[in-house]
Formats: sequence, structure tokens, C-alpha cells
Amino acid sequence: MTDTFKALEGAERDSRRPLSEVLDAIRFNAEGLIPAIAQQHDSGEVLMMAWMNREALEETLATGRVCYWSRSRGKLWRKGESSGQQQRLRGAALDCDGDTLLLQVDQTGPACHSGRRSCFYVALEGDRARITSAPLIAPEALYGAKAPR
Repeated sequence: MTDTFKALEGAERDSRRPLSEVLDAIRFNAEGLIPAIAQQHDSGEVLMMAWMNREALEETLATGRVCYWSRSRGKLWRKGESSGQQQRLRGAALDCDGDTLLLQVDQTGPACHSGRRSCFYVALEGDRARITSAPLIAPEALYGAKAPR
């Protein structure tokens, strides 16, 4: 844990630190990434998990439109650039040791490339896996012939 996050443990409510100091202290992994969990701001529904590098995080904070890092494409991925299903940032928080982000978002339509509202639709129950939701939109309607991963 960095000294910054250690100091934040004892910080009083509503105390403030410079954003650059906190961004510098984030514990990005060896690839320069941090997991980012997207949650619908008004319902609490967990929509997806993706990765951000510092550039994606800074762009998200500056513009209010959520931007991730696509590991498969090796470039910034502005949520909804292919599908139109954007995420608008409503709030962002780091966990206590600065290695995971929670994004409060306003999601337009489905968040998942499968066309479902949430990426978390495979429930593990006993000795079976159960699909808990149907697609809101067919992936082909969102992306054409092949949905991205």
C-alpha cells in the first residue's frame, strides 16, 4: 500500500487531497491497468468489469464519458463507440488500497456485448450454471455480424 492510501485511512470525512497525488498513488498492475467495476448509479446493479489505464481514467474524469482500455485491441475503448450503448460517469471511487475502481454510471441500454443489460448473467448454482437474463438487443443489431469481446 502506498503512503498516500495509508494516510487516507485516517483522514477525516470530507477532507481533500489533490487529484494528481491520488492518481499517482494508484496501484496499477504490471501492464499499467486497474480493474474498473461499472455500477448503475440509481439502482446499484453491477453492469460490467473492464480495465483502465491512467489515460483512460483521466479521460473519463475529464469528459464524463466512460473510457476503458481494451486489452484485446490494445487501445482506448470509449464505451459505446461501436454499439451506441454509452456510459456517462456519475461518480468514481477507489477502494481502500488503490487497486480497484468503482464507477457509478448511467448506462444507455445493454452494457454487455451479448446484448444483455449486465455482463453478470451466468449464475452458478450448486452443480449447474443458469442464465438469468435474456438479451435486450441481439448482438448482431449492436455490432453487425460479429460482436466484439
